[in-house]
Amino acid sequence: MADVDIDKEALRKEIDAALHGKKKEPQPPAGFELNQHSSVKHVIGVVSGKGGVGKSFVTGILATNLARAGKRVGILDGDITGPSIPRMFGISDERSYGVEEQLIPIEDANGIKIMSANLVLQNETDPVLWRGPVVAGAIQQFYSQCNWGDLDYLLIDMPPGTGDVALTVFQSLPVEGVVIVSSPQDLVQMVVGKAVRMAEMMHVPVLGLIENMAYITCPHCDERIEPYGPSKLTETAAAFNLKPLGQLPMDATFAQIADKGTFSTELPQGLVPDATQSVLDL
Repeated sequence: MADVDIDKEALRKEIDAALHGKKKEPQPPAGFELNQHSSVKHVIGVVSGKGGVGKSFVTGILATNLARAGKRVGILDGDITGPSIPRMFGISDERSYGVEEQLIPIEDANGIKIMSANLVLQNETDPVLWRGPVVAGAIQQFYSQCNWGDLDYLLIDMPPGTGDVALTVFQSLPVEGVVIVSSPQDLVQMVVGKAVRMAEMMHVPVLGLIENMAYITCPHCDERIEPYGPSKLTETAAAFNLKPLGQLPMDATFAQIADKGTFSTELPQGLVPDATQSVLDL
């Protein structure tokens, strides 16, 4: 094993402080700053307490709706180890490149600017085997060293849970509000609570709650079928004093346009209008 230099005096002081209850005062994190070629009016996070609820899907809907409303929109794909945004928006074969030490985001067919780990890997199927500090550093680079130009909205597609990336984003980026994504299962109310409390601890406002995969519409009789049971949207929103921002169905069309990479051009109109309006009202 290689020798490791240890500052024994500093370590002794840390242990002594812990033993005698002398806690160090927490230091406020240093905020990440945009470069001189970028300006962003509003930074919005899309979060969930667990994986598999369609957070990237909701990020894509909000970005597309905002772009259709004439806004200049970017997506920072914060799901570093499992990014899906590039494929949804048809840019998975593109690669970001650097100009004068700045990354250039890739634009989709609708002019949405996107930066993602998959856009800097040689192959999108390569695993991202990065530890927490490296992942946090990637978020900083994607925000600070990317030439975003002038944006009205930068959406952060957060990884599931409340780990390193979420803390980095909340502590270091000027997040103006977050949209929480859930699904109807009983377990979800507990994990929504985790996301809400994390936002509260970081002093980030929660714009509201979207329930994804809430129902299926029968193609033959238009009957509404709830495969996961009755909706929990109203109940969960009330439990945490959140604004319900709408439901999204399970629809094969969504998966098809995501797989084709035509998300922003073929997405049906009028999805979660309350959520879109809550962002536009900022």
